[in-house]
Amino acid sequence: MPAPTRVLIVAHRTATTVALAEAVRRRAARSPCAFTLLVPRDTHGLHRVVDPEDHGWWEAGETIALARPVLEEAAGGRIEAMIGSHDPLAAVQDALNLQGFDEVIISTLPPRVSRWLRLDLPHKVAALGVPVEHVQGRAPVPA
Repeated sequence: MPAPTRVLIVAHRTATTVALAEAVRRRAARSPCAFTLLVPRDTHGLHRVVDPEDHGWWEAGETIALARPVLEEAAGGRIEAMIGSHDPLAAVQDALNLQGFDEVIISTLPPRVSRWLRLDLPHKVAALGVPVEHVQGRAPVPA
């Protein structure tokens, strides 16, 4: 029996959206897989330039705490989680290099407000040689 496909979910502000939960549900239904949620740390203001490595840990941890139950329900099983670099591309590269994921699901805000889309994150991750599904989050999952 082959090992399950390792799927990296990359999300922050959209980690609890209906769109992401549905994408995880669809992927889980397709074939056996193991999911890991990667939340890149968010830095604000001057911290993006001065000391980005020191900030965003608490916020990322809170995002994981809120998203994990939603995504575990969608996946039908346990979701591992990790906090990544404040640079989302570096966070994904680190995760791919350390754990060798087979696929990536990237969840972003809509184009007009998404910093990750301005950085062209889905295309840059796909250029790393891994299949990427891009999901745009809109509404939080109802409690």
